Amino acid sequence: MSGVEKISYKLEAFEGPLDLLLHLIEKNKLNIYDIMISELLEQYMEHMRLMEQQELEIAGEFLDMASRLVQIKSAMLLPKYEEAEEMKKELSGQLIEYKKCKQVAKILSQKISFDSFCREPSKIKADMKYKRSHAPDYLIAPYMTAVGRGKEKIPPSEEAFSGIVKRRIVSVSSKIVGVMRKLWSGRKVRYENVFDDAGDRSELVATFLAILELVKGKRVRISEDNGEVSLHLLKDESSVSADRGAENE
Repeated sequence: MSGVEKISYKLEAFEGPLDLLLHLIEKNKLNIYDIMISELLEQYMEHMRLMEQQELEIAGEFLDMASRLVQIKSAMLLPKYEEAEEMKKELSGQLIEYKKCKQVAKILSQKISFDSFCREPSKIKADMKYKRSHAPDYLIAPYMTAVGRGKEKIPPSEEAFSGIVKRRIVSVSSKIVGVMRKLWSGRKVRYENVFDDAGDRSELVATFLAILELVKGKRVRISEDNGEVSLHLLKDESSVSADRGAENE
């Protein structure tokens, strides 16, 4: 059974999807620094269903957050889920910041009365200089991540498709005619000799498929004599029955 308890509370009004997620995390005692996306998504979707049952209007931002959670969960199922971890960290950071803002707002609401007059804030020139310092090892990881994402958007080169687009297509029907011509005299032909005219891999594959079609249509028979595999032409059904009777004897 899942450790997350089922939602059984009366629906409250939330200011946004982050407010709802923070409520679910605190209610189910989830780790905000390492969120279990699957359990959080289940609780979030359950809340959305309850809102629909009570005919409450669901804002678009709540639907966007549901899509975001589904995207993170889907990315975590892939073999390489580094991107999912990045998205998960980004969501955790937003929730932590939102939680701190709510705590500060609660403190300020106890100290400030909105009935009092407040003057306009003074215009202060913003200091745009970045004053924090970071070690090189701390900066190299996000830099390599950004470089990797940029390479993913670069379209593949023409050489990447050369093995597919430029490969010659060989007709299996033409190879069926070629095999039949070799066997038309009625003599046996060694299996290896059927591929003598194949110039590349495409012709080898087409010739092999042609042999399979002829055997399936009972027009050619494959036999083995002293370890040597040969092909010979079957002219009609009577010859097929005669050959099978000879084998049974």
